[in-house]
Amino acid sequence: MSPAVILLLLLAGLSEAVGRIMPLLVRHRRASRARVLPLLFTGAAVEGIVFALWPLTAWTLAELMLSAPSPEGEIVWTPGLVAPLALTAILAFPLLGPFLHFVLCVAVGATLSGPLATAAGVDQVEAAGCLAVAGVALGLAVEAVRRLVTRLSGAHAPGVTA
Repeated sequence: MSPAVILLLLLAGLSEAVGRIMPLLVRHRRASRARVLPLLFTGAAVEGIVFALWPLTAWTLAELMLSAPSPEGEIVWTPGLVAPLALTAILAFPLLGPFLHFVLCVAVGATLSGPLATAAGVDQVEAAGCLAVAGVALGLAVEAVRRLVTRLSGAHAPGVTA
């Protein structure tokens, strides 16, 4: 991956993390910067990694659908493919509403379906289905880990609301 792609993925991850942590900051006005910044940067890294894994997971699913591996090779993130994802994360982080966030993620997935179809040797509808399944699976996995960390960290201890 080029440095530009990594930077765009981290920017998208940072925007997602800000959207996740802002409600926490609003509810806990006494939260210190020393506690919030590590959470923010950890969240940005995790979200950036999930964004990087999205087309690779979809490509793996598409390869599993084929009886023989595709000769074209795997899908590779390019700045042109990542830019819409970063824009989506910036414009529609979760504070702006889940529906807008969903619509823009679907648009980014539609943009990725062409390169995925070419790389995996499947048609565009199958590629879009693989992207949807991969996106939902990664989203559910991240949400499960988020809830587990919240439970283990004691954020729901008496007197503390998350």
